[in-house]
Amino acid sequence: MTLELSCAFATSMATPEHVAHAEALGYRRAWLYDSPALYPDVWMTLSRCAERTSTIGLGPGVVIPSLRHPIVTAAAIGTLVDLAGAERVAVAVGSGFTGRFTLGKRPLRWAYVTEYVRTLRALLRGDTVPWENAMISMLHPPGFGAARPIEVPILIGAAGPKGMAAAREVGDGVFVSAPPSESFSWTAFLMFGTVLADGEDVSTPRVMEAAGHSASVAYHFWFENGLPMDQLPNGKQWEAAYAEVPPDVRHLAMHDLHLIGVNDRDRAFVTPDVVAALGGAVRPAELRDRLAGLEAAGVTEIAYQPAGPDIPRELDAFATAASP
Repeated sequence: MTLELSCAFATSMATPEHVAHAEALGYRRAWLYDSPALYPDVWMTLSRCAERTSTIGLGPGVVIPSLRHPIVTAAAIGTLVDLAGAERVAVAVGSGFTGRFTLGKRPLRWAYVTEYVRTLRALLRGDTVPWENAMISMLHPPGFGAARPIEVPILIGAAGPKGMAAAREVGDGVFVSAPPSESFSWTAFLMFGTVLADGEDVSTPRVMEAAGHSASVAYHFWFENGLPMDQLPNGKQWEAAYAEVPPDVRHLAMHDLHLIGVNDRDRAFVTPDVVAALGGAVRPAELRDRLAGLEAAGVTEIAYQPAGPDIPRELDAFATAASP
């Protein structure tokens, strides 16, 4: 297997320690989520990670352009490059899922995302470029961040044909959560769930705490993207439970504990059977088969996101199971 093994984190105050543990296990890169309504600031946390590690790659996965002016993102990249070195930094940019939906907003237009990435690349080169009817440039002198030009790969958090087209236009690859419909030289695939220990059953509390988030996110994704809820176990009943929440705050209720755990409203539907049916708990051999299938489909990097009370255990188990 030639897949690179990386990890991803629902960014927490403990993430720097978890990234250091992942580095010791040989994980290639750590991607940190950028959802300010749920998690600590991604760039501050990445800086803390850089100070605790020396080899593991670091980057946000994914940056949402509407959350930050492009000069703010450029300055953040320059800071991280100065701390960690350009060879360790990669950036993923997307149109927005949790980072937008938790604010009651739909994903951004892909035309806006592509223009943002073009502007970001130009700023990192050291160019002066227009943005919102004004010329902008990185003016940082020595000692105030990495010198320009700053060269870091930028992946696109792509989904659907428009996202894939944007990745072809301005990206160095894609960061995806579903098997890619197109081939890219760099395809990072986000995975959730837990690896079962010998003799362990999906109904055990540990498994549900470590894998429940993988089932919850399926309901959230299906609903927010207008997909037929009856394609998921008890999907219509789940949808009815959220219909009781006032529309103006429904998005807040739905994304509570998103990719961290299972919120109180989801708990009635995220059962062991559902977690098993949606592939959130796997045996080591099943994981290796799944990884082989993803590699055959064009995936080049796995970004595994652990959850639950024992993140080091999840990272250990996944790395061990994924080994040939």
